[in-house]
Amino acid sequence: MGLPVSIKRPVKNAYTVSDLNRYIKNMFSQDFVLKSVKVSGEVSNCKYHSSGHIYFTLKDENASLACVMFASNRSGLGFTLSDGLKVEAEGRVDVYERNGSYQLYATKILRAGAGDLYLRYETLKKELEERGMFAAEYKSPLPRYIRTLGVVTASTGAAVRDIINITRRRNPYVQIILHPAQVQGDGAAESIVRGIHDLESRHVDVMIVGRGGGSIEDLWAFNEETVAQAIFDSPVPIISAVGHETDFTIADFVADMRAPTPSAAAELAVYEADRLDSDMSLLRDRLESAMYEHIRRGRERTERLALSLKTVSPSNRLIQKRTYAMNLEDRIETAMKGLMTRKRHMLEMYITKLKGLSPLDKLNQGYTVAVSGCGVRMRRIEDAEIGDTYRLYLSNGYLDSRVEGKHEQE
Repeated sequence: MGLPVSIKRPVKNAYTVSDLNRYIKNMFSQDFVLKSVKVSGEVSNCKYHSSGHIYFTLKDENASLACVMFASNRSGLGFTLSDGLKVEAEGRVDVYERNGSYQLYATKILRAGAGDLYLRYETLKKELEERGMFAAEYKSPLPRYIRTLGVVTASTGAAVRDIINITRRRNPYVQIILHPAQVQGDGAAESIVRGIHDLESRHVDVMIVGRGGGSIEDLWAFNEETVAQAIFDSPVPIISAVGHETDFTIADFVADMRAPTPSAAAELAVYEADRLDSDMSLLRDRLESAMYEHIRRGRERTERLALSLKTVSPSNRLIQKRTYAMNLEDRIETAMKGLMTRKRHMLEMYITKLKGLSPLDKLNQGYTVAVSGCGVRMRRIEDAEIGDTYRLYLSNGYLDSRVEGKHEQE
């Protein structure tokens, strides 16, 4: 098949990349089979874009195929596409001219079952969960302030650079101890386990174990039981930082804390030095306030105790008793004066009454009192007989008299 007429032959038979990619795309578009094809395989490296498009890879044991489902075709997708699922994708195969790659533009996707790796993942996850390795009571809290940070990851790549940069920015005084580990492929699990044990022997304060994102095959070392057991047995708190926010591995469930990315792990592990200064200032202010409050309460308590001591002291009690006695003396004196006044008033009343009854007072008024020789006052003529002697009392003396006669008056 010759080149299309639209391709102009430049000097020395060299073609532009754009012309060649356009030619290949034209070949794909003219192929009847590629216009509508069904492809079965296991989903890997699935990503939901913010635009609504879904980018994923279909693979089998020998090959892989890049695929995309545009947002306009997602209405027919009745489940969430994720790594490990076996699906049948229907659509067209075409070339993306910009980079010369071909991919399947899926318009319909049907679930066909779970992939082998996904089944292994679910089986191990269930087993470890039943053994209690995911339980919250076995997870250690992260120390608030650390001096050494251990990192188990690849020595090159974005993960280690992000951890170093963020740690240096947040607290340049934290020492980073890196154990370079193989995080993908054969022997990766053993390499990660060796890194964990090595950093344990160095007595780091916190450990970050992880890597950047990838497909389920790329992250599989962190789904191995040996890695999960090493994380569970470690006396050092471990932050699992594997993949991106939507990727979960067995290591994430076993670790003391899970971070969606290595950058987030560094932020969780390292306390900001600038914030530490402000926290110390705040704590100092709170301590001073609490101290002043404690002193104030102590002073008030001392004053209350001093007042109580004055109340119960012997000298104060003597003063109180003396004051009480003086008050009683005043009250007795007042009562006696009142009593004397009342008695004097009563005596004056009695004197007045007695004076009104006194014979002398009557005698002073011109009356006389006759008393028989026996000393009995004579009131009636019957009290004396003719010839009896008696005394007649006057105002200034008495007269001895004798009855010469008795004359009764009407």
